[in-house]
Amino acid sequence: MFPEARISAVLSSLAGNATDRLTVAQIVAALRDRAFAILVVLLGLPNCLPMPPPIPLVCGLLLMLVAIQIAAGQDAPWLPKRLLRQSIPQEAVTRAVRRTMPVLQRLERWSRPRIAFLETPLALRLIGFLLLALSLGLLVAAPVIGQIPIGLAVCLVGLGLVERDGVLVIIGIVLGAIGVVANLGFAYAIFSVIEHFFWDRPESLPNVHASVMLG
Repeated sequence: MFPEARISAVLSSLAGNATDRLTVAQIVAALRDRAFAILVVLLGLPNCLPMPPPIPLVCGLLLMLVAIQIAAGQDAPWLPKRLLRQSIPQEAVTRAVRRTMPVLQRLERWSRPRIAFLETPLALRLIGFLLLALSLGLLVAAPVIGQIPIGLAVCLVGLGLVERDGVLVIIGIVLGAIGVVANLGFAYAIFSVIEHFFWDRPESLPNVHASVMLG
């Protein structure tokens, strides 16, 4: 249906669906031969805004599944039948598309085919591994806002694949690396606080008792 359509055209078609609910199977069918790239964009979009759990977790797990298949060199995405039967309200799809369409259209006007070597099978597999790393970043992202830089990065990588624009892919990977490092720093800080509370605190108890006895 959309072998050469830009992602804005694909999303506009999905937003104009006449049914009350849209199944995952219908979405994948609409994406056709560009399903991998556009799925990456769709999984990144919800994380570009502050989102409560478990949205980043769900998107991270789905992105992990897609990234593994890209890294394995598959031609088309495979999703579990149970997931394909899941549906979301058409109203929610339409609202999300309307919010993101202006930004996507601006990026589409700016992007163009660049850095052709990123289209080779080896490069695509490497991008799959990098997307896998970003999906892991989503799983450990700080609540509500920690996933935003990773979500933006995922969208840029996906849009770069759709538009065959290696510059967008590279920008997305760099932004994603920054987001992952920032979230790892957050996770390390939380772990350090927990370690201090549970491991360092008991060590000070003998000194407290000793001071009480001396007093």
